[in-house]
Amino acid sequence: MSSSVLPDLIAEAQTTEESFLRHIFVRDQMAEWSKSPLIMAKSDGLHYWDVNGKRYLDALSGIYVASVGHNNRNVIDAIKKQLDILTFSPPMHGTNPVAIQLANLLAELAPGDLSAVKFQCGGSEVTEAAIKLARQYHKLTGSPGKYKIISRYQSWHGSTLGSLSASGLKSRKTVNEPLAPGFLHVFPPTCYRCPFGKTYPSCDITCATIVEDVIDMEDPSTVAAIMVEPIGHTGGLIDPPEEYLPLLREICDRHNILLIFDEIITGIGRTGQLFAAETFGVTPDVLCIAKGMSGGYAPISAMICRESIAEAFWGPISENPGFVEGHTFEGNPISCAAGIAVLKEILEKDLCGNARVQGENLRAGFVGIAEKYGIVGDIRGKGLFQAIEFSRDPKTKQRFPSEVNFGVRVGRRALEHGLLCRFDTHWIAFGPALIVTAEQIREMIAILDQSIGEILAEIG
Repeated sequence: MSSSVLPDLIAEAQTTEESFLRHIFVRDQMAEWSKSPLIMAKSDGLHYWDVNGKRYLDALSGIYVASVGHNNRNVIDAIKKQLDILTFSPPMHGTNPVAIQLANLLAELAPGDLSAVKFQCGGSEVTEAAIKLARQYHKLTGSPGKYKIISRYQSWHGSTLGSLSASGLKSRKTVNEPLAPGFLHVFPPTCYRCPFGKTYPSCDITCATIVEDVIDMEDPSTVAAIMVEPIGHTGGLIDPPEEYLPLLREICDRHNILLIFDEIITGIGRTGQLFAAETFGVTPDVLCIAKGMSGGYAPISAMICRESIAEAFWGPISENPGFVEGHTFEGNPISCAAGIAVLKEILEKDLCGNARVQGENLRAGFVGIAEKYGIVGDIRGKGLFQAIEFSRDPKTKQRFPSEVNFGVRVGRRALEHGLLCRFDTHWIAFGPALIVTAEQIREMIAILDQSIGEILAEIG
């Protein structure tokens, strides 16, 4: 390659041409996506602009990441300052002051005695680390036979082999099978469409109590951990009944099993508290955070475990190797500087409080749409993490036929109208930045309203 092309490989407007798009993988099917590619060029606050200059209102924080908004100058200034001091420290030999500062801040903020932090680069890495931690912990504490991980169908814990094996989405698992052994799945607490055919609250919370039956059938001496998202995302925001997580906590305590919360999405203010563990009043043994932790300004994630678990990894090296897990960019000072700045923004501006207030406005908007169109079967979620599930007949819970692809069509129409949200065949989810205003919530709801009306008119 000639050095003359390095400063400007291709003009921004050219990036939508298929010949250039063939050199990059995206998450969609490439041949289909390249027909109408979405390529963002810049962002500010709660808005994106694509390479053609079209503006989009971001009701998704990118993908639940831009927690303090795009182009936040306080975070950017913190990163710029750190760039002049230290950009990389040798991870095999130690760490750096910024990583230690962020670890101590997280230890102070996390619920209960969650106080020891392991940094990684993304959600998949950190849930993988939690799986390894659970297995290594039991080996160090005299229960080497405990290796099985129980998680849920319809869950998503990441793309690495272990985190993918813990996930419960057939669409993402089947193409990669066979996966790692030692992973079991149970049905999620989907009250609206109970997999056991029961109705809350007379159901006796079967979705939780059956987990103990699975443990018993597998043999408790072989089960290392239960891993769950406090609010499951990929099943359409599966918001559990209030008894569910406390019951899992009790089950884990009875059988010496670690309870792992995957808070990659629900952490860092998304549910109206800094952690969903606080929202539900249950402290796990291990808590995983990512996404909103750095606001999208640098890759970082963290696994936070209880003090008693961390202590198991202290000891003479002849008997105890410590926690055997590591990645090149863990605890990167640039990423950690971003993490500290984001947390300062959230705490000093009470963005958790704003998430609660604007979450109520969002819920009211969804209720208004439900009343207007009569096709919303359920509204789920908490704070600024909410979804609506579409039903052709809410009384019978009859869905639109899958071939209609109603939720996807609504989501795509909303995108055409300049609204970025999360959509699936039967549901739509919003997760705007924690700085969102009531006016912006109203604008999001208005675009969604318009999009639903148009698709309903088209399908008759």
